[in-house]
Amino acid sequence: MAGNTEPLSPRAKLAVTAGKAAAAVSRAAGRGSGSVIGGRVALKLDPDLLARVAAHLDVVLVSATNGKTTTTRLIAEALRAAGPVVSNALGANMPAGITSALAGGSDARYGVIEVDEKYLAGVARDVDPKAIALLNLSRDQLDRAAETRMLAEKWREGLAGSKALIVANCDDPLIAWAASSSANVVWVAAGQEWKDDAWSCPSCGGVLQRRDDDWGCGDCGFRRPTPQWALSGDYVLDPHGAAWPIRLQLPGRANKSNATMSAAVAAAFGVAPQIGLERMWDVTAVAGRYDVVSFDNRDLRLLLAKNPAGWLETFSLIDPAPAPVVLSVNARGADGTDTSWLWDVDYTRLTGHPLFVVGDRKLDLAVRLEVAGQSFRVCENLDEAVAAAPAGRIEVIANYTAFQDLRRRVGN
Repeated sequence: MAGNTEPLSPRAKLAVTAGKAAAAVSRAAGRGSGSVIGGRVALKLDPDLLARVAAHLDVVLVSATNGKTTTTRLIAEALRAAGPVVSNALGANMPAGITSALAGGSDARYGVIEVDEKYLAGVARDVDPKAIALLNLSRDQLDRAAETRMLAEKWREGLAGSKALIVANCDDPLIAWAASSSANVVWVAAGQEWKDDAWSCPSCGGVLQRRDDDWGCGDCGFRRPTPQWALSGDYVLDPHGAAWPIRLQLPGRANKSNATMSAAVAAAFGVAPQIGLERMWDVTAVAGRYDVVSFDNRDLRLLLAKNPAGWLETFSLIDPAPAPVVLSVNARGADGTDTSWLWDVDYTRLTGHPLFVVGDRKLDLAVRLEVAGQSFRVCENLDEAVAAAPAGRIEVIANYTAFQDLRRRVGN
């Protein structure tokens, strides 16, 4: 249970030390932060280590298809008003990476942990969280992840016996269904821009009826829960009806949604909305996302979009046409090797922008843009795209490993 301050056993200490050593070797070899390999080594030596390093913490788990890394950062900043926080801020969100992050937080009071959707129920069993934030579910990594309703069902089953406070987005029917098996839920009207994965009722399969922000099933009666918290324009509405201004350095409606969820989570730990939201101003970028960098005497803004829902939100952020846009798509293991999701993205939103296409799967993306009636140029690499782009800040949109490639190229 959180609050247990018993020291680690000799075996656990050995596992932590070995994991840190493995991570250091990985960093020295230039293979990234080492958090994943360090966690794997540590868990080999002590399979129960994740539960042990979380035992003294009040833990928040954050899971979703989109926005979990940013929301984890926002919650962590808000909770620092109440005490020291340890978090997997770099996004290593499977058990090995989570174990590495928590192993470095012996002096922390809170653990704010992003969790990959597939691992949520298992991690929740291990770390006994005080709160779990559920943001959204949409199609992603189609070769690896379960169909969204199946994933929601796994969450529903896994969370049914949890004692944690579930903070859930009631505007996403899949999230509402997954969370409604829990006894203790705080509902947040955080919005849902992408609706194409939630037209049928997750409970019975009937067609959902939608009107404005409301939704419901005429067949079984499953409907949108009444929210206690809500995003309203540039304000968070709390359960008492008070409106608190959102002031973020992160752009877009999606990040206001993330801030609303974060304020509701922080309030459960005694952090007042005003204080929590004020602290979120300090988050300027998240693992390079939204950074504006100088490259080849041009300004580039780096934007991450991993799936149709993410691309839809990202299109709303880019400068108006004719701002040049570089698009980069890979299909490596961390991205999912199935690129059929490209056909679910409305690329007509890019009409009027000079488009430049790079990345491992640039030809897949080129075919999709051709069908969408867009003019574009296929380039060998970022350097060629930047050299060919007309004047103005260049918006660079990339999926996961393509984004990491671009960050390395621009020195970010």
